[in-house]
Amino acid sequence: MLQPSYPYYLANQALEPNHDLEVTDKFTGEVATRVALADRATIDRAISAAEIASSPMAQLKPYERQSILNHCVTRFTERAEELAQALCIEAGKPIKDSRGEVTRLIDTFRIAAEESTRLHGELQELQISERARGYRGMWKRVPIGPVSFISPFNFPLNLAAHKIAPALAVGCPFILKPASRTPIGALIIGETLAETDLPEGAFSILPCSRNGADLFTTDERLKLLSFTGSPDVGWQLKARAGKKKVVLELGGNAAVIIDHDTDLDDAIERIIFGAFYQSGQSCIGVQRIIIHKSRYQETRDRLISATQKLKKGNPALEDTFIGPMIAESEALRLDNWIQEAISEGATLLTGGTRDGAMLDASLLENVSKMSKLQTEEAFGPVAILSQFSEFDEALAQVNDSKFGLQAGIFTRDIYKIHQAWDTLDVGGVVIGDVPSWRVDHMPYGGVKDSGLGREGIRFAMEDMTEIRNLIIRDPQS
Repeated sequence: MLQPSYPYYLANQALEPNHDLEVTDKFTGEVATRVALADRATIDRAISAAEIASSPMAQLKPYERQSILNHCVTRFTERAEELAQALCIEAGKPIKDSRGEVTRLIDTFRIAAEESTRLHGELQELQISERARGYRGMWKRVPIGPVSFISPFNFPLNLAAHKIAPALAVGCPFILKPASRTPIGALIIGETLAETDLPEGAFSILPCSRNGADLFTTDERLKLLSFTGSPDVGWQLKARAGKKKVVLELGGNAAVIIDHDTDLDDAIERIIFGAFYQSGQSCIGVQRIIIHKSRYQETRDRLISATQKLKKGNPALEDTFIGPMIAESEALRLDNWIQEAISEGATLLTGGTRDGAMLDASLLENVSKMSKLQTEEAFGPVAILSQFSEFDEALAQVNDSKFGLQAGIFTRDIYKIHQAWDTLDVGGVVIGDVPSWRVDHMPYGGVKDSGLGREGIRFAMEDMTEIRNLIIRDPQS
C-alpha cells in the first residue's frame, strides 16, 4: 500500500508544503496517494543549492561515492517488495514486471557503485616532434557540475536510476523531475538518498507541472539535460536548452525480422513478450514483425493463438500479463489508430477491444505504409505483421522509419548478422531475440528521431564529465 501522502525532496530535505498532485491507481482509476508539487521558486532554490553543492560533490572520493551507491543497493533490496507494489499501483504495471523492474533498479545502482572507482584518465605522449620536446601530458575526467533530469512514466524506477546513479558515481549534483503520473518510485529513491551523508544540495527530486519545469531546460546554471520521453517534447527541449549538453532517449517503433531458418518455438515466445509486456508501453517494444514469406502463415497463426491466451486485468494478480495503459486517453488514442488502420485496408487478426484504460493485445496485417501504426510509436499493446522475400528487403523495411532505437533479428546466418549490423540505422541490433532486450550497463540509445547520446552507466558517466588536460614542461637547463 502507498502512504497517504509523499513529500518532494529539496536540497536533500523532505518537504511537504502541499498535497496538490494526485496519483491514481491505474487499474481502478481511484486516487491512491497525494504528492507535494513544486513551484518555480522551489525549482530555482533547488538549482541554487545544486550549484553550491558542486564543489563538495566533486571533492567526494571514489570510495565515498561508492559507499553511497552501495547503501542504495542495500536499501532497495530490503524494500524490494514495497517498491514493486508501489510501481504496480502507480504505473498499472503487472506485479511480475514490477518486481523485474526493481531488480533492474538494484542492478543499475550496483553497476554505478562498481564504475564509481573506475573513472580513469590517461597518460599521453606529447613528444611527437622536436617542437614538443620536454613536454609531458595526461588527462582526467572531472564532473561537469549541476545536471538536470526528466524521467518518464513507463519505467519510473529504472529510467530515473539511469540518470541518478551515474550522477552520483561521478559527483554531479542533480535535480530530477519524475513523471507526474508515476512519481512515487523516484521519491522513494529520494528517501533512500536522504539517509546518506551526501553534501547539502546534492539532490532534489521535484514533481512539478510541465509548464513549471521550464527551468530544468533553460537555466544556464545547469550543465546537462537528460530527458527520456516523447520525441515531440524532447526535440523542443533541446532547441531551448542553450549551451548545456543534451542527452535524449526518445521513442521508437521497433522491428523484428523472422528469417526462414528461425526456431519458431523460441521466436514466438520472445515476440509475444516483446510486443505486449507492460501493455506495450516500452520504446523498444516490438511494433513491427517482418516475416520471411516461407514462414509467414505459420508464424501468423501461432502469434494469433499465443496473443489470445494472454491474461489481462488486475495488475496486482500474479498471472496478469496485460494490465491497463497509463491512462484511458492513451488507450483511446491507440484504439483510434487501430480503427483508422482498418479503415485504410488493414486486417485485424486479434484484439482491438478497449474497456477504459484496458486495451486488448492486438495484431494486424496489411497495414498501410502511411498508417500511424506503421510510422509512429504506438506505445501500447499492438503489433503489425508484414512479409519479405529477400533479406535486403527486410532490412530496408526496418530502416523505413523515422526512428532508430533497436532492432531484433532471428537468423542463424552469420553473414546476414554482419550485414544487418552494417546496414541497420539503429542504436542496437539484437540477434536471436527481440529489440526489447536491454541490460543496464550496455550503451543504449538511438539515432534519427529516437534520440541523441547513449545511456548505460559508464556512457552516461562520460556525458556527465569533461576532460581536463595537464601539460608539464620539463625544466630547461
